[in-house]
Amino acid sequence: MTATAVRPTAQAELLALLGRTPVVRVTAGLPQAHPGFWAKLEGLAAGGMKSRAAVSMLLGARERGELRPGAPVVESTSGTLGIGLAFAGQALGHPVVLVGDSELEPSMRQLLRAHGVRLELVERPAPQGGWQAARLCRLRELLAELPGAYWPDQYNNPDNTAGYASLAAELTAQLDHLDILVCSVGTGGHSAGVIGPLRRHWPALRLVGVDATGSTIFGQPARPRLMRGLGSSIHPRNVAYDAFDEVHWIGPAEAVDSCRRLARGSFVSGGWSTGAVARVAAWAARVHPGAVVATVFPDGPHRYLGTVYDDDFIAAHGLDLAGAATRPVEIPHPYAAEASGWARCARVADPLSAGRTR
Repeated sequence: MTATAVRPTAQAELLALLGRTPVVRVTAGLPQAHPGFWAKLEGLAAGGMKSRAAVSMLLGARERGELRPGAPVVESTSGTLGIGLAFAGQALGHPVVLVGDSELEPSMRQLLRAHGVRLELVERPAPQGGWQAARLCRLRELLAELPGAYWPDQYNNPDNTAGYASLAAELTAQLDHLDILVCSVGTGGHSAGVIGPLRRHWPALRLVGVDATGSTIFGQPARPRLMRGLGSSIHPRNVAYDAFDEVHWIGPAEAVDSCRRLARGSFVSGGWSTGAVARVAAWAARVHPGAVVATVFPDGPHRYLGTVYDDDFIAAHGLDLAGAATRPVEIPHPYAAEASGWARCARVADPLSAGRTR
């Protein structure tokens, strides 16, 4: 069932809720003891981290004349950007139409619709490209059906990246020093958006990318993925491959185990991406004594109550939390072996440029 998207009246005052999130010191064992790392709590802002990108993309399109006042915005999402676009649509006065899929959590469907979004769901993944390709196929049909509709194209839109300049500015104001930044990678937007400004401030800063097992972003083969909002079955052009010093692939058991340990030991937690980056950030703090490590928690735990924090869901998907990896397996090259659980590679490959590695 779909509903007509609500055309909101612009409420520019909502933009005051964008960003401005705190950092917290995390010392909970994940699962081993570590010296601690800083986490930027983007889930405490309206719409989470993706609101920064959503507002940036809509404002950029308006400035170029690609998005008319009051025109609909159409995008594909696994959920997180959808909330950001719902926020941006209300703030700037645009109806929002989102294409999700049948694996989108019921709570997220309800939340998106509660915010006035028209939600379309595709029922089957495409033979090539999985759920993302299926969503994009329906998206293109909607663009043809809705006169004047604008597609932000989050994976390839440089305004996505530009939206995170404010995140970088906040980190430089909140931290006296930073040696290692750990970023989840989906569209590639926030890692690409923050690393330039942060390296101008701290030139020796190392960037660690965190991907999902089964994701193609860093050259691994595409496989069905349980985790949402992390990884991709396509190759986003926003990924700044040259900026990364290393990449880690995290499996769902490791992410869930970390989320639950965070909730019990630090109170703050989140979903798949949060669990993944927290585990890698704790590892980085442990293996680089004295280094200042930070990461970004993209959203909070609330949309994941029926997945990450649901014992029945964990059992149904056969996730062995007790057996979750405590350290990464080392892979010499992204194409040398397939990561089935937590793995690390110090060479970063750009699949769009054959043979290009760091």
